[in-house]
Amino acid sequence: MKQANPQSNIGATVIWLILVVLTLTTWRIGEAGMVGKSTMLLLLFIAMIKSQIVANYFMALRHTRLIWRAIMFGYFVIVGGLIAFAYLISLA
Repeated sequence: MKQANPQSNIGATVIWLILVVLTLTTWRIGEAGMVGKSTMLLLLFIAMIKSQIVANYFMALRHTRLIWRAIMFGYFVIVGGLIAFAYLISLA
């Protein structure tokens, strides 16, 4: 049986820990009862960062051509932007 690369395992663990910290941060913000436009935009920004991390490291897009990474980044920006837009116009 082939042994896993320890360096690869350490990298995946670090990325996973970053995702856990970001998730706990969003949970803590919610538990603290923080509200408002800036809080929503912060939470959305954290979600977009997490999405990009998952795409780059766990979907292995960091090893693909730039066009594929750009497509996924554009998708996250468009979807995040539409969510932010819908939220902001609902406040008006």
